[in-house]
Amino acid sequence: MSGTTSSLLPAAGSGQGRQAVRSNARASSDFAAKLAQTEQLLRQAAAHGARQGDVTQASSLGAEDVVITHLINALALDIPVFVLDTGALHTETLALLERTEALSRADVEVYRPHHEQVIQFVRTQGQDAMYRSLELRKQCCGIRKMEPLARALAGKTGWITGLRREQSNARADVPGIDTSEVETKGLTKFNPLADWTWGDVWHYIALNDVDYNPLHDQFYPSVGCAPCTRAISLGEDFRAGRWWWEDETAKECGLHVKAA
Repeated sequence: MSGTTSSLLPAAGSGQGRQAVRSNARASSDFAAKLAQTEQLLRQAAAHGARQGDVTQASSLGAEDVVITHLINALALDIPVFVLDTGALHTETLALLERTEALSRADVEVYRPHHEQVIQFVRTQGQDAMYRSLELRKQCCGIRKMEPLARALAGKTGWITGLRREQSNARADVPGIDTSEVETKGLTKFNPLADWTWGDVWHYIALNDVDYNPLHDQFYPSVGCAPCTRAISLGEDFRAGRWWWEDETAKECGLHVKAA
């Protein structure tokens, strides 16, 4: 497996839990080819960074992202990782962040919102403002995610995400390499898992005993801020548990929305 067979981030409590692995780990027939292509794209991202300036991985510590971080570590690539700690993450996510910081070969940097902006928003709009209107929810995302993201990407020439085409209709045409923002933001986006299935992601996690967020064992396929994430039911799509009270077309925080 081109250097990916040993886990650099071993699972906490290995052998206990792991319900998501048992339920979801089903490799595509062409998984080996997909993995080879992913490894090549990550090497390409590292080379891009060496030539043009820093490239970094954006990790929400979801299943896709822990796979990418594991690959970066296993391939010994010079690619740092950043996480946005919004101040509203689940305790399970924060615990995984601590383990990742402690065990990752690649540097892990955490970006947090400006505390005074969060306090002002909560003071004026309330703790549950995101439920009252789309505008208020986006304001919250702007403070907790978008502004820290801008700091994380400042001076970078590329970033790596865990976007997959299977995740939602809005992501159905995600390319492996997205150059749509090179002219406007100077950023190339690398999506090394674009053509992976959910089963492929969990097959990799199972094969390499990768540590992951235990919320996945509780039917959270997509994990964000605690107030804006719920478990999904059988038959719902991957992102049904994110901002579930909103219209389907609105359900992005802005991190991966292209300008019109």
